[in-house]
Amino acid sequence: MPFFTYILRCSDGSYYTGHTDDLDTRMAQHAVGEGAKYTAERLPVQLLWFTDCQTREQAFELEKQLQGWSRRKKETLMRGDFHLLPELSRSRGHPSTSSG
Repeated sequence: MPFFTYILRCSDGSYYTGHTDDLDTRMAQHAVGEGAKYTAERLPVQLLWFTDCQTREQAFELEKQLQGWSRRKKETLMRGDFHLLPELSRSRGHPSTSSG
């Protein structure tokens, strides 16, 4: 059984990250305000990105990881610019080069 991690855009422009074992049902729940309190207060929501995971634990771990990412890094992921992700990780207070 596949599990999914997903990112929604809420009506206020914020992103919501979650995980589920039934993406269609979960999106229907979010659409009517039953998915989560956060999204219920920011309807409508739009599914922007999702990926499948082997286990519920992997989906949950990925959800928590993405929740810690900056908006810019999430947008980079959703665009599929995977090669830019490491640099965005280094740029959060840890420059990739030193001045000497």
